[in-house]
Amino acid sequence: MSMPTVTARVLREAIGVFFRDTFNANTVEEVCTELGLEPPAPDETAFSSKRAYVVRRLQDKHLADLVTLAVQLDEEHDSPELRALIAQVGPVGVAGQPKNLIFAALGFKHRMVLSDAINNDIQLVGNEQYCLHYDQPLDAGGLTWRQLTTWWAAREHLAAHTEADISLSLYLRLKESLDNEAEKLILRRYAQRYVDLGPDIPALIPQVYLHYDPYTRRDLGPAGSPLPRQRMDFLLLLPNRVRIVIELDGRQHYSDPETKIVDPGRYAAMLAEDRRLRLRGYEVYRFGGAELVDRTAASVLLDDFFTHLAARYQP
Repeated sequence: MSMPTVTARVLREAIGVFFRDTFNANTVEEVCTELGLEPPAPDETAFSSKRAYVVRRLQDKHLADLVTLAVQLDEEHDSPELRALIAQVGPVGVAGQPKNLIFAALGFKHRMVLSDAINNDIQLVGNEQYCLHYDQPLDAGGLTWRQLTTWWAAREHLAAHTEADISLSLYLRLKESLDNEAEKLILRRYAQRYVDLGPDIPALIPQVYLHYDPYTRRDLGPAGSPLPRQRMDFLLLLPNRVRIVIELDGRQHYSDPETKIVDPGRYAAMLAEDRRLRLRGYEVYRFGGAELVDRTAASVLLDDFFTHLAARYQP
């Protein structure tokens, strides 16, 4: 028999009980503040009920944030009860709010600086014409094609154009950033979903920067960048902070680019990065290049995949 899903409410209550059993009332208030939880009402204290006090301060937290908090508390204070609940939690999305979305790179690496290092605010200062920077607020609701096309219309001054023309204009710009016909097929088959289902489904975003190393290969020398896989092939930002990464594996993922000989080290590094992504809450799906050689069969495969993906993560 499978274990019941741990909801945000269940985890809030468990964290409240943990605080009740671990700290005195004064310490509860101090720890909540140190953890950055929402401040209480002016006249609210933990002396009447430590558990209820903590639960109220956790009301704005989504499941992903609560899991992160529970892991931190377990690591610092050794809580078997919280650890058992964490083990029962399924996919919870990625903790925290997305802040920067830089995508559809055309090959020339952009330059950027931290305009406010304290707030992690960035500013593009070079080659910004070769990438797109979605600069609207991103929240737990994800990013839909309608939101993306509305932003594109404002960016490109297309307000007088029809919705269909704006959508096509953005689609063509995204397509430019793709490296091969297989990637273009993935984008094309997903774009058909916009036509069939409407623009309020999640946007499929190509060539998204996950990591960013400002140095060039010439600067870095033989050691290379300490940041693997700086860009993702495709990203979907779904509701409830679910982030789906879709990768297309060509020969470069498992063999030396010069000799074409299979390189176990390169393949292992790819799998290690997948594990890191999954542990942070991302869901990773891979297609082998050979799966998409037959365009007719590949179209059926992709349509079926996207249909099942939408059903699996339906909010």
